[in-house]
Amino acid sequence: MSKQIPPATPELNRLRAAAGLIPIIEAGLIDAKLSAERAALMASFCEWTTEKRSTDPNAIKLAESVDEGLKRIKRALASAV
Repeated sequence: MSKQIPPATPELNRLRAAAGLIPIIEAGLIDAKLSAERAALMASFCEWTTEKRSTDPNAIKLAESVDEGLKRIKRALASAV
């Protein structure tokens, strides 16, 4: 049975983009293909997407996922300094 994808909203689209960006940032830091400054800018976009909390369960789940990824990125950036 196929999984139903919730309808697109600007909020969900931003959160989806941020959730997709997290592994790209992490991989770029690990491979040293992404500078700490660039990673911080990308992470700030991800953080911005989670500032406004929604009542939509899909948005809440995505925001939590992005928050967890941001914690990992911040730890990686802190150790890179």
